[in-house]
Amino acid sequence: MTAAREYEFTRRDFDFLRRLSNQHTGIVVTDDKFDMFYSRLARRVRALGLGSFAEYCNYLEHPDSDTEMVELVNALTTNLTSFFRENHHFEFLAGTALPDLVQRNRSSRKVRIWSAGCSTGEEPYSLSMVLQESSSLLNGWDVKLLASDIDSNVLRQAQAGVYPLARVEGIEKARLKRFFQKGSGSNTGKARVRSELRRAMEFRQVNLMNKLDVETQDIIFCRNVIIYFDKETKRKLLDKFAESLAPNGYLFVGHSESLHQVTDRFQLIGNTVYRKVR
Repeated sequence: MTAAREYEFTRRDFDFLRRLSNQHTGIVVTDDKFDMFYSRLARRVRALGLGSFAEYCNYLEHPDSDTEMVELVNALTTNLTSFFRENHHFEFLAGTALPDLVQRNRSSRKVRIWSAGCSTGEEPYSLSMVLQESSSLLNGWDVKLLASDIDSNVLRQAQAGVYPLARVEGIEKARLKRFFQKGSGSNTGKARVRSELRRAMEFRQVNLMNKLDVETQDIIFCRNVIIYFDKETKRKLLDKFAESLAPNGYLFVGHSESLHQVTDRFQLIGNTVYRKVR
């Protein structure tokens, strides 16, 4: 027997909220997310002191609801990540992409990498570890790493760079010793990334549905993000990525994502690794 809900939540409320979510994030919400929407947004109804989801929907229609829209997006976006997730991408970065860029960019001696959808920071810090380990290759180079997400809460966590010990258990011991230190005070029992991983790293809130105000990138990691979009939204975003990438730039996507029959601006060159072709 299903327990009674704290607040009334109708199909009309759900349809309004998922349409609003899609407008702001591009994420397509299917019918089976009804209960998920309730569980994640009930806390917002409670925090605002409202009596129902209908009142919450009305509240979001108010002209001054921008702050609450941020809270809604934060509540609904999924943030599942880990250090060196899909490790073959980081091996490709170190063994193929960076050596290639060193050859192609030898006149400018610049490398730009973007972690788009960085969540709580495990991906960009993993990228930063690879860059630090490639220091002999990149010695004297201007290397910058942009880490962005639509969710302001996870960005704050990423910037803090503090993780429960369980989150770093999968990192090999040499990396753990080099790049992390034990937390102290309120962070006792946790691991903190060392300052060297933060060098040349910028955290920024970016909504991928908006115009992308970023400098030209050599590499974009956008993994397990486009899977939530419909085909037309994927195509538009991939066009934006293509415009943001330098000629022959690299795009890394998630293991269950494919650009097949979505765009012809990228060529598959590895396991979910693409190169910009136009």
